[in-house]
Amino acid sequence: MSNYYSSNPKFHISIDCIIFGFHAGELNLLLLHRNFEPAKGEWSLMGGFVQENESVDDAAKRVLAELTGLNNVYMEQVGTFGAINRDPGERVISVAYYALININEYDKHLVEQHNAHWVNINEIPELIFDHKEMVIQARQAMQKKASSEPIGFNLLPELFTLPQLQSLYETIYGETIDKRNFRKRIAEMDYIEKTDKIDKSGSKRGAILYRFNEKVYRKAPKFKL
Repeated sequence: MSNYYSSNPKFHISIDCIIFGFHAGELNLLLLHRNFEPAKGEWSLMGGFVQENESVDDAAKRVLAELTGLNNVYMEQVGTFGAINRDPGERVISVAYYALININEYDKHLVEQHNAHWVNINEIPELIFDHKEMVIQARQAMQKKASSEPIGFNLLPELFTLPQLQSLYETIYGETIDKRNFRKRIAEMDYIEKTDKIDKSGSKRGAILYRFNEKVYRKAPKFKL
């Protein structure tokens, strides 16, 4: 049996994280301005190699935590990217994940240490290797999942307004949503709870703040936007 394994080639397995955040009505992507080779000085996703003592999923969680300081973050595997010459350094097969984080909760010091920056999803610079394709596939996967499960709430603060919620889903799908129909759908969802708090940052009158109740959602998981 040992000959069977030893007679076959060994590859590096890496993780690449497509990290989405939502701020000021815009969907953003956290990118590294690389300060190491290969492709030093160019833009890339956050990545790292799978170590001998960890699973692929655990490696993805570690890579994300090393950049953002966050644990227990919503993550989904996008797919595997294994073109022969995708990495000029070595033969590397990469497993890509997308993550949704609250843009107000990450460790800004860690992000600065990694020379990472938030970039508007519509203004992404040229990326190294096959990272652009990873981003495209990640956004498509997020859109598909967001249509049937309330994953978008991972991008929002605990309390949010309905205009913020609508703006979030408009940025996820890249299209305008009819306000009346949107409000009607939200009113039918018992797990989106109105609070007695008011956000007055946008106007004197202010806007009612809402929260997502996961416990209520789990009892009646019906979600479609």
